[in-house]
Amino acid sequence: MTKKALYPGTFDPVTNGHLDIITRAGKIYDDVIVAIAESTNKKPMFALERRKKMLTLATAHLDNVHIETFDTLLVDFAKEMGTNIILRGLRAVSDFEYELQLSYANASLDNNIETMFLMPSLQNAFISSSVVRAIMSHNGPVTHLVPKEILPFLDKDNHVCTI
Repeated sequence: MTKKALYPGTFDPVTNGHLDIITRAGKIYDDVIVAIAESTNKKPMFALERRKKMLTLATAHLDNVHIETFDTLLVDFAKEMGTNIILRGLRAVSDFEYELQLSYANASLDNNIETMFLMPSLQNAFISSSVVRAIMSHNGPVTHLVPKEILPFLDKDNHVCTI
């Protein structure tokens, strides 16, 4: 039996913290599906297909990871992908409270859903897409916060590039 897990998020943009969780999940599960949410209500900086391209490039070295997009209930998408395991990353106690609520909500929709929490490595514990976007908005450097594979999507001043 294949152990398959779903790691959902907006990934706007993908960060070294995300890549840390994805890489470690790939050592635990036979198949890791990174599921990019459309999240139009969040007004993402990057279009869905661009986020997919960035994640595809950043995870190309991981054989058991593949990238999908979705715009449905997460539990429905998990079922469509053939898994009942949802992975979530936790950076701090405040993340846990939010993620716990989401996991309970998902379980209320499908009692077969299991949520597994992974913490990023210490050097990536402070990184979030929001932090990266905030630094970018003030023309600060983000090269140490994102996978090198997505740097071409940013211009020399960390603005969104039109690749």
